[in-house]
Amino acid sequence: MDLLNSPWPWYVAGPLIGLFVPVLLIVVNKMLGISSAFDHLCMMALPTAKKAIFAFKDEENGWKLAFSVGIALGAFIVAQFMSSAPLRFLPEQYHTTEGYVKLFLGGMLVGFGTRYANGCTSGHSIFGLSILQSSSLKATLAFFAGGLLYTGIAFLF
Repeated sequence: MDLLNSPWPWYVAGPLIGLFVPVLLIVVNKMLGISSAFDHLCMMALPTAKKAIFAFKDEENGWKLAFSVGIALGAFIVAQFMSSAPLRFLPEQYHTTEGYVKLFLGGMLVGFGTRYANGCTSGHSIFGLSILQSSSLKATLAFFAGGLLYTGIAFLF
């Protein structure tokens, strides 16, 4: 249990993430990015949308539903059965009207950003860079620059 409850060293976790990319590409012939999985979940929820981008095909994208549910289920199992302390869903400061507004606006900005960048950090920084996509390099540099900028601004206040 100590192996699962403590952080793994970078030299173990990094190569495991790196090996995950060719396994998905070669064995399953799929590319991974969580924003596209949520995009397809929205397509399933709104099947009557008229845009061509909303043409969801179960046979091609059904695995993304299992992937998304597996992330949520895995987090729940770990929080309930592998944690020594009780975990709250959100910190106390978010259980106010102001906190809900911040969460909503933050979610909207993240959603806009992933659509604008045509993918999320995992899709671009892990998968896109590994298959040498120049757009993923630009997006990853922008993610890091934005994080540094925000950290600098937050440090000042």
